[in-house]
Amino acid sequence: MVDELNEVERNSLRIEVERLRLEHRDIEDAIDALLAVGAVDQLQIQRLKKRKLLLRDRIAFLEDQLTPDIIA
Repeated sequence: MVDELNEVERNSLRIEVERLRLEHRDIEDAIDALLAVGAVDQLQIQRLKKRKLLLRDRIAFLEDQLTPDIIA
């Protein structure tokens, strides 16, 4: 897949991965802060955790697009 992407598309994917990583870290910090202050809104925490997992999956997918296929 990476061979089919031009440089602009690769750069665009890299930028998107970095944006998603930043959002992932922000959500992790938000979850930690909620847990630290003893917030009892478990629904909000669960939603944040679900969003964090979705971001992790999307990051992995995009990184896979940037990694060349190696035929063994």
